[in-house]
Amino acid sequence: MADHGSSGRHAALFELEVTHSSEELIWREARWGGMRVGYETYLKNFTDEELLKGLPGDRCPCPHWGYLVAGRMTVKYPDHEDVVRAGEVYYMAPGHTIAVDAGTVLVEFSPWDEFRKLMEFAEQKMA
Repeated sequence: MADHGSSGRHAALFELEVTHSSEELIWREARWGGMRVGYETYLKNFTDEELLKGLPGDRCPCPHWGYLVAGRMTVKYPDHEDVVRAGEVYYMAPGHTIAVDAGTVLVEFSPWDEFRKLMEFAEQKMA
């Protein structure tokens, strides 16, 4: 996936490249201006807790900004939980886990380098 730098870029959501697809989820992504742009659809309930085991605090170290198009997502921190619902924008600080309801659709932005390291760690766990 090429980084299109700061020259500007746009696409219809369905034009983004499908990078992950399973019976649980479909992720479409682009790398623009050093950020990961993600359009994520969750077909089944999903949690990332098992994938994060082994990271500091067993939590995601990457920040994320986004908009929940449909569904519900619970963001868990060591001292509290935030519930994000359809129609809401959100910021997830480093140090979280998520639980996403089936039927959830979101658009999310994350720093590319941090997100890529996170995905490499998760892919090693799944291998």
